[in-house]
Amino acid sequence: MFSKKTITFLKELEKNNNRDWFNTNKYRYEDDVRTPALQFIESMSPALQRVSPYFNATPKKVGGSLMRVYRDTRFGTDKTPYKTNIGIHFRHVRAKDVHAPGFYVHIEPNEVFFGAGIWRPESSSLKGIRTLIDEHPKEWLSIKKKLFARTDFTLEGDSLKRAPKGFDPEHALIDDLKRKDFIAVHPLGVKTITEADFPKHIAKLMKASAPLMQFLCTADDLMF
Repeated sequence: MFSKKTITFLKELEKNNNRDWFNTNKYRYEDDVRTPALQFIESMSPALQRVSPYFNATPKKVGGSLMRVYRDTRFGTDKTPYKTNIGIHFRHVRAKDVHAPGFYVHIEPNEVFFGAGIWRPESSSLKGIRTLIDEHPKEWLSIKKKLFARTDFTLEGDSLKRAPKGFDPEHALIDDLKRKDFIAVHPLGVKTITEADFPKHIAKLMKASAPLMQFLCTADDLMF
């Protein structure tokens, strides 16, 4: 699905991040980036359904699992108009945006990784996760041990400097309770995207991270 041309296009877009260049090369974006990305998304649907029927693999140009190439330049100092990576987010069926439990595939010229979890959840969702960790510490520690101690996954994201309101600063799991993001990240080689078994590899990572995803969905009263 993906090919060397995919990475070549992204590299060239990094050097020519302007509308004139993109419009001239838009056919390459369609052929080498968007079309293979949509094919990949479609191929992942059966594996995703085996993990959980409540997550979508939607191969649509707009409003599906493929994130927009156009950057939101209203905020921040970087005003370049295009993202120079491919972002694919398999969201929960009840998700309104990226701030919900999901599986994620990230592709850029120098970095490819798989992610599972939740990024910048709403305050109510974050409180639910912290409360579930506090009330079921053994289950949380079991998930951490299986996923992070025995695999190449790492738990990443930002954290508070102080204990969140309502939680003891001396809590045994205070480092986890301080977290603002709960994201399991598994690095992948750039060349893996062109290999025939890339979808199978992603499917295995989805299955491995399923206990974490189920825990996060439970915390937010979502079906898994």
